[in-house]
Amino acid sequence: MSTNLTFDDELIYRFLIDRGVELMRSAGQQGIGLERDGELIGAIMYENFSGTNVWMHVAGVAGKQWINRLLLKAAFKYPFVQLGCNRVSGWVDASNLKARRLDEHLGLKQEAILEGAAKDGGDVIIYRMKKEECRFL
Repeated sequence: MSTNLTFDDELIYRFLIDRGVELMRSAGQQGIGLERDGELIGAIMYENFSGTNVWMHVAGVAGKQWINRLLLKAAFKYPFVQLGCNRVSGWVDASNLKARRLDEHLGLKQEAILEGAAKDGGDVIIYRMKKEECRFL
């Protein structure tokens, strides 16, 4: 079984869109994906880099164990080391309990609630991780 990273932004973008991630194509996006035996099973897209913060969008194939050390190290090295960010941010519909558990398990902290901002009429939760809080560097 071979596992490797891919940086094919178009492949990663399509993967995320196909899994319901709400993401518009924009300049400056960068993606990191995890492939196993030639199949993309997990991906992250970064956008809206401000100099101190970048937004992360994440999705994976259920049951494929796509969260591994290889992807996690790359996922946080890119914003914190390569871009020099002080923090990363992400947003999750409050009704998406799996995504919320993942964010919290990785160490992201809830920062704000946008009441009624989700497509389903519910809330959106903004999560963030500061560089000094990241255990994957």
